[in-house]
Amino acid sequence: MNPLRTLLAATDLSALARHAVMRAALIAAESGGQLSLQHVVSVGALDALRHLLDAGTAGMQQQLLDEVRGEVQALAAEVAAHHGVAAAVRVDVGAVLAEIASHADAIDADLLVLGARGAGFMRELLIGSTTERALRKINRPLLVVKQMAHEPYRRALVPVDFSVRSRDALRVVQRVAPAAEIVLLHAFEVPFEGKLRFAGVEEQALSTLRVNARREAGAQMNELVEQAALDPARVRRIVLHGEASTQILEQEQAQDCDLIVIGKRGQGVLEEMLLGSVTRHVLARSAADVLVADRRAG
Repeated sequence: MNPLRTLLAATDLSALARHAVMRAALIAAESGGQLSLQHVVSVGALDALRHLLDAGTAGMQQQLLDEVRGEVQALAAEVAAHHGVAAAVRVDVGAVLAEIASHADAIDADLLVLGARGAGFMRELLIGSTTERALRKINRPLLVVKQMAHEPYRRALVPVDFSVRSRDALRVVQRVAPAAEIVLLHAFEVPFEGKLRFAGVEEQALSTLRVNARREAGAQMNELVEQAALDPARVRRIVLHGEASTQILEQEQAQDCDLIVIGKRGQGVLEEMLLGSVTRHVLARSAADVLVADRRAG
């Protein structure tokens, strides 16, 4: 498995964004990858400031940018002191998502790291058709950080459906959390179970269908572990009947996981987050950090 070469931590300089930067630094130290810190000054906010300035305060904009750059540099110095990682610093002015996507492409980031909430980025992330279009530019693994980073990830919950996206998730978790124990979870529902029950099918017959589905899922999970060349001693395998997002959140707590890894579908790594899917539900409700994998995870 190839180690991470380049990580991009985008920060709005809020407290939760600082957690994301420190987690990115911890991962960079563990993987030996190069870390880049980026802050984007919103061009819309800057235009509003220019409108308010008079001729005697024209230098205020540059003072603001200098202040912001100083804060990012101070954060980079803190990263170096705590984790021994020399982070590159970048301050841009423009549309936030577009600038992040552009810089991620320029450095070919193997991982993009963001805070779960902050001074506006994640709030902007989840609303607006313009934002949805911009998000499709970001097509690389994304780590959304919710917790303060004290140590490398200990236990990663990886929901699997045995599709290509499951293999993507396993590849990326081995790069981002190489020392973590992996908890594989498959949540299944018998097709048309509710309609069958409504139609009068006996519970014993439905129970037989669930047993058969569980047996088939167990065999597929064993095959997935073998295909991914996972160390069986580091893998827990759980097959449960029930709705996926509910089981993910319950097992996050039951298995004491500090990371949830979900493979993406669609054209953009953040696309599901905007469309009311399992990924969006888990991101909103989980306590653990959430890592969204994509096809660049190899």
